Amino acid sequence: MRVLITGATGLIGQEIVKLCQEKGIAVNYLTTRKTKISQKESYQGYYWNPKSQDIDTDCFKHVDAIIHLAGATVSKRWTPSYKKDILSSRKITTQLLVNALKGESHTIKQVISASAIGIYSDSLINYYEESSKDFSKSFLSQVVQIWEQEVDAFDKLDITVSKIRIGLVLAENGGALQEMVKPIRFGLGAAFGNGKQWQSWIHIQDLANMFLYVLENNLKGVYNGVAPNPVTNNELIKMASNVIRRPLFLPNIPKPFLKLVLGEMHVLLFESQRVSSKKIENKGFVFKYHHLLSALEDLLK
Repeated sequence: MRVLITGATGLIGQEIVKLCQEKGIAVNYLTTRKTKISQKESYQGYYWNPKSQDIDTDCFKHVDAIIHLAGATVSKRWTPSYKKDILSSRKITTQLLVNALKGESHTIKQVISASAIGIYSDSLINYYEESSKDFSKSFLSQVVQIWEQEVDAFDKLDITVSKIRIGLVLAENGGALQEMVKPIRFGLGAAFGNGKQWQSWIHIQDLANMFLYVLENNLKGVYNGVAPNPVTNNELIKMASNVIRRPLFLPNIPKPFLKLVLGEMHVLLFESQRVSSKKIENKGFVFKYHHLLSALEDLLK
């Protein structure tokens, strides 16, 4: 089997590439930097420039599926111009892949696209399954909805469409967890706002395994990329401090303060989405990290 991965050098992409190599799945990847192109048999790079809609269509040769992760990070201040980048980076990369495939003879049977649980409304009481249409009116939700609509265009090319709505990804080398832990290590840790907001998290190994599970079992449709046991922000911060053996002295950080510091992107810390993993579990997927404590112990110790 051979897969084409966009965003292969990102946090999630690197973990999926590593897992593909362990499983003997060959990887083609797209990069905007010609200096990053590798030509190993099991790891081949190809150039693309989404802004100019330029792509080396050799990237599709002998490929069975596309894992589509490309998109500008949302963990950067949301200026008006950067908000355009967040949206366009997801929209134009997807359109480029679809348009390029229209004129190509190919062997691609499935596309598995990243998405995000930010599509769901902010709620302390709802428990979101994939069938929910209770979508937020926030900027992030609008981005995710547009992204998913663009991905649906693969269906018209007789390619099975799968989407994984990713929650808070916990990883050892980068990502939100390490940023949360930094102040805790210096004795400056604190929960955000009232700390009651739900955090639907997932260990990066389980997330990579989920992408490959959806691929290997040809699962169609939307799946929530979250672990079975979400926690509140209070619980997450307290548990992280216990694992790294640092006390929590400070009161919770007020929402107005973080809004002042972070601007509009402060919603990433305060929106509450309690999200279900039952659908992927009912398809036979088994999580290695069901509970937050075991995930934090693996990543922080």
